[in-house]
Amino acid sequence: MATLLDYCSLVRSKNAGPFTLTFDFMCHDETTYDALTATGFLSSALFASLYGTAPEDVQVVTHPLALAVKVSLPRPAAQGDLHDPDCYAGRQYAPLMDMQLL
Repeated sequence: MATLLDYCSLVRSKNAGPFTLTFDFMCHDETTYDALTATGFLSSALFASLYGTAPEDVQVVTHPLALAVKVSLPRPAAQGDLHDPDCYAGRQYAPLMDMQLL
């Protein structure tokens, strides 16, 4: 089974403002980009279940010319909130790294 690192040269999460979390998945090449997007793994349902939000609040945008996929969703806690465990959101991608893609 493959993981995201088999498809992507870069996987990261970060803030997109104080209330939005964004993920970037940049593929090795066109072949791996096509294969990754064909799996349907990076879905709004996946991110909704992992990050406790409604699927309709998750945006998944593919960028074929950049060989990238961007996913944005509401942050579980506002940046800097007392309950914010990751102020810069740089560690939020971690639960995705060990997941097996079909």
